[in-house]
Amino acid sequence: MASQQHIVTSFEDDLQGLSRSIADMGGRAEQIVERAIIALLRSDTSLAHEVIEADKKVDALHRQIEERAVLVIARRQPLAQDLRETIAAIRIANDLERIGDLGKNIAKRAVAIKNEAFPPKVRVGVEHLAELGLRQVKKVLDAYAARDVDGARDVCAQDEEIDAVYTSLFRELLTYMMEDPRNITMCIHLLFCAKNIERIGDHATNIAETIFYLITGEQWGEPRQSSTRVDE
Repeated sequence: MASQQHIVTSFEDDLQGLSRSIADMGGRAEQIVERAIIALLRSDTSLAHEVIEADKKVDALHRQIEERAVLVIARRQPLAQDLRETIAAIRIANDLERIGDLGKNIAKRAVAIKNEAFPPKVRVGVEHLAELGLRQVKKVLDAYAARDVDGARDVCAQDEEIDAVYTSLFRELLTYMMEDPRNITMCIHLLFCAKNIERIGDHATNIAETIFYLITGEQWGEPRQSSTRVDE
């Protein structure tokens, strides 16, 4: 009996360890995106390089979580809720790794256009899009920590707002390129940054769908095509 209790406690420790690692990885990925946007808007190349370097830790955590989750499945053979917890950790870690990569890509663009002055309207558009993307990441991490299915639903419902702002900013940047060919290089870099932010929102939505699966055991709608890598 004592041996069974030890096994159960050890299994719970494994699952809690996965959750803690996801929380750590999520916080780091969120910080990468936030600092990348600051580096972009302030033309801060030093900060941009710090962001690029920080992504290595997110990648390392991703590998550790996947390896730990595979060991949990192999050793514990989890069922039902426990199996969903383990599978969810793998899925969420994958999306967080992509969020970190997209933040890193924004930092690289910040270095490339460090001496460019953004038109005020474009700056406002980038700031607004970034605020929405970061809001989604924060909300979905909070939903995971609290196992909050309503919070996950909210993230899914708000994805269209990011898409609409991205489309508006895309048109604005095209206008600047057509008005003056000298703006083309800067605007192309900003278009990639905007697309990366929009993709960050998509990955936050993917995480929300995984949380819905984790809590309910059901899939949210049709599977999303989240494996496409942008700007690499």
